[in-house]
Amino acid sequence: MTVTIVGSQLGDEGKGGVVDLYGDAADVVARYQGGDNAGHTVVHDGEKYKLSLVPSGAVRGKVGVLGNGCVVNPETLFDEIDTLRERDLEPDVRVAERAHVILPYHRALDGIEEAEKEELAAGTTKRGIGPTYEDKAGRRGVRVGDLLDPEILRERLEYVVPQKKALAEEVFDKETGEAFDIDYLYDTYREYGERLAEEDMTVDCGTFLQDRIDDGDNVMLEGAQGTSLDIDHGVYPYVTSSNPTAGGATVGTGLGPTVVGGGEVIGIVKAYLSRVGTGPLPTELGGVEDQTPDYDEEVGGGTDEEELATYIRDEGGEYGTVTGRPRRVGWLDMPMLRHAARANGFTGLAINHIDVLAGLDEVEVGHSYEFDTAEQSSASNQNSSNSDDGDEIFTMPPTTEQWGRCEATFRSFDGWPEVDWAEVASEGYEAIPENARTYLEYISDELDTPIYAVGVGPGRGETVVVENPYE
Repeated sequence: MTVTIVGSQLGDEGKGGVVDLYGDAADVVARYQGGDNAGHTVVHDGEKYKLSLVPSGAVRGKVGVLGNGCVVNPETLFDEIDTLRERDLEPDVRVAERAHVILPYHRALDGIEEAEKEELAAGTTKRGIGPTYEDKAGRRGVRVGDLLDPEILRERLEYVVPQKKALAEEVFDKETGEAFDIDYLYDTYREYGERLAEEDMTVDCGTFLQDRIDDGDNVMLEGAQGTSLDIDHGVYPYVTSSNPTAGGATVGTGLGPTVVGGGEVIGIVKAYLSRVGTGPLPTELGGVEDQTPDYDEEVGGGTDEEELATYIRDEGGEYGTVTGRPRRVGWLDMPMLRHAARANGFTGLAINHIDVLAGLDEVEVGHSYEFDTAEQSSASNQNSSNSDDGDEIFTMPPTTEQWGRCEATFRSFDGWPEVDWAEVASEGYEAIPENARTYLEYISDELDTPIYAVGVGPGRGETVVVENPYE
């Protein structure tokens, strides 16, 4: 069977920890989209492993697969594999031959274009993810299978590199170096292809996974980022370049939709909200310079709201795994979660980081939105179906401009005390403080989805397991 792990918000929900939590029952863990912009942290036996490309299950000795929906930087891949080997692990990682390759010119152009976009900048990690997906859609990409065939690799590079060089030099007026040199790229990536072949790492992903399922193996499908960063269903243009939603699991692995849909789809929820990058955030607390729109450091720096934001950020370690940038934080956004539940068809929820909110007198939730009808255009009247008068919205509107005109309406919950969370994890769900359970059950009721797990700390043993999807 399959279990699909999906971020329900804006990434950083703790997906890697949930993959690790249920990983014992899985035989194969497959990433179905994204690249090395998707940092995740796994804690095992007190050791912390930060991974950006290798699937989380590799820490537990599972077969890891990078699906055809991924974009793969071979340098990052082999660096992570070698680092794990230095720490006495032996990761078994397979790569789909249909997956596209991130090349140095993708990373160079990512940085150039992000700087040029200014107000439309998506806050990318500048790792070449977007430009690689652009080349994939433009049918000028280099795929992993191409690295195995020197003649094809040379042909692909001779076609695309002059275009990229001209773009950098003639459109953006930038100097180019070895990142745009055909001979350098050919020699470097031919060697990567040789190592992939020597270590027998490449597979026809869909066939490989289906064969494992037919043999009775359990397969876990791991998404990167979160639903509201989905290229189709997220807050465009402040999104990633692929589909983190559950639909991406079938397209990005080659498994049929009935196979994925016949399994479990677990939505990972952070008990509050965080994100890196710009764009609207109706439940935001305080702000982050260069990310929060219209943020005024002199005004925002000393407010109670800013102090609360800093407290949550520090308690939750809300700094990007890949970039180190401070994340914007806010209260839980229920319209965002309702949107995610509908788009993904969650069968269960894993709610993380309730320990971070412990000790607060009050915890708030953005229950719905009020839409600024004074700015509402005739084109946005489609949202009026959400309520009788069109002013209250219970799910995310379809455009980011409309979302930016939404103000959250809040519900308040009594806070819960700081407790021995390791003891809570060992005793089970009923040991969670009553007020925290009230909060959790509100989320479950609003999404009409049962709770499978509750994260109360960063370690694998600091999770309350309510249900195992493989049982």
